Amino acid sequence: MDAISTNSLTLGYGEAKIIEELDLAIPKGEITVFIGSNGCGKSTLLRSLARLLKPQKGSIVLDGNEIAHMPTKKIARNLAILPQSPTAPEGLTVLQLVKQGRYPYQNWLQQWSNEDENAVISALQATGMSELAERKVDSLSGGQRQRAWIAMTLAQDTDIILLDEPTTYLDMTHQIDILDLLYDLNQTEHRTIVMVLHDLNLACRYADHIVAIQDKQIYKQGEPDEIITPELVHAVFGLRCQVTCDPICGTPLCVPFSKGRHLKGVNHGKSLVR
Repeated sequence: MDAISTNSLTLGYGEAKIIEELDLAIPKGEITVFIGSNGCGKSTLLRSLARLLKPQKGSIVLDGNEIAHMPTKKIARNLAILPQSPTAPEGLTVLQLVKQGRYPYQNWLQQWSNEDENAVISALQATGMSELAERKVDSLSGGQRQRAWIAMTLAQDTDIILLDEPTTYLDMTHQIDILDLLYDLNQTEHRTIVMVLHDLNLACRYADHIVAIQDKQIYKQGEPDEIITPELVHAVFGLRCQVTCDPICGTPLCVPFSKGRHLKGVNHGKSLVR
């Protein structure tokens, strides 16, 4: 069963088309990662899945319904999105931010409830942010801020979480922390995770399903072991590389050819196949 799908989806800004006639199915309960070169439409596609961008043509189906015809709060109870580099109002605490995730459940008849309180506490615990709940968001480190925003999306309590480059601007340690957290959420709570990632090797480590986007369309999709080859990397990124086996995870590992220090006798002109 698909968590979310598109039919002949065309996206763009004015006359410029970014995605054209795209058919896509996101597997339910898995981690899907969009990869592709800068400007290929990954973030645009992710935004459209959350109904933040109206399609020029085609449709998006969520929970069996066209997303264009669904009430906003119903969408927000099924799907949460964390945009790239979000910012919080000055002075807002972590707790106040995470509570914003419960907005879809509030109305003039139903105010703050025990269910809301428990969802916030659970989200803070899952992200390791309980002890920082009273800290101001703008006083946190990059990794802590990202965890706070993820806690807000968790408090929203949706089956689907969309994240646009969640590791941007983070150092290596915090990148792994964030991706491990998302992996645990997928494994323990069976959340459907959809991410845009620039690091191809991290995408291969964490994704069940990779969608490579190129020339306004899906170039190829499938499990990392099946689709990540030197030929795909060259076609999608214009990069020549060797693809080998990650010694820790056993997933594809892309080693690019480049200038700099090289071992003598290594052939830098060819793309080697695993």
